[in-house]
Amino acid sequence: MRIGAIFPQTELGGDAGAVRAYGQGVEALGYDHLLAYDHVLGADPEAHAPWTGPYTIATTFHEPFVMLGYLAGLVGIELVTGIVILPQRQTALVAKQAAEVDLLTGGRFRLGVGLGWNAVEYEALGQPFDRRGRRMSEQIPLLRRLWTDTSVTHRGEFDTVTAAGLAPPPVQRPIPVWIGGRTDPAYRRIGRLADGWFPQVIPGPDLDHALEVIAGAATDAGRDPAAIGMEGRVGWDPADPDRFARQVGRWREAGAGWVTVNTMGLGLATVDDHLDALRRAHDLAMSSAP
Repeated sequence: MRIGAIFPQTELGGDAGAVRAYGQGVEALGYDHLLAYDHVLGADPEAHAPWTGPYTIATTFHEPFVMLGYLAGLVGIELVTGIVILPQRQTALVAKQAAEVDLLTGGRFRLGVGLGWNAVEYEALGQPFDRRGRRMSEQIPLLRRLWTDTSVTHRGEFDTVTAAGLAPPPVQRPIPVWIGGRTDPAYRRIGRLADGWFPQVIPGPDLDHALEVIAGAATDAGRDPAAIGMEGRVGWDPADPDRFARQVGRWREAGAGWVTVNTMGLGLATVDDHLDALRRAHDLAMSSAP
């Protein structure tokens, strides 16, 4: 199992030095990859009351492609978006940005994508919120063509490309596309289109159901369900490290080839605080391996 760390977007502010120190610290601890969340804009909760979303205009988010491009010159581990909200972004521009990160990392990049939940953000970026699932289903095959074909022509519901292509191309042709989500339509999309997925449920009946739907959709699409990777997420619990180790073990038993450690939401104020938690988590995760 490969072990990753989630960049604590909401807790390290806008300090470029913190980005560098965190990325290099995660690599020094022996982690295999670093994963970053995405939000372009936060909503003003007073103007959008009653606001129930987890993020607001006060919540910090580095732009993931730019941040990972910066980290590509500083670390040698795999970099992952987990996830970029794909339907609210221009498809060709995402293809270009992802290709650049992949090139700068020497092919150590995974593009995680998802639908998102923030209609305010979609409005500001000029994309329809209510058609985001259909849009992403069109975008993913187009992304792969843009990464692999020299010249692309595409006429779709959402995108038109006329005899155009990217240069330079990425190292990985195509870049692996992983999908997040926790609904049956998302699971079917994963089965049809994804190289891997990020479960938003824990091992147990809900995960078993998701795997069943994904496998059925993959089989119907002529794909091998076993070829679709799975990356679990486990929050670090300083009050109960043994529980953390058990959760990692449950993901391993469920067949996850990747697991990512989350230290957000624990009140950790500095990079060193996060790295100290990650050190303990990594030691436990590795010691729990059979």
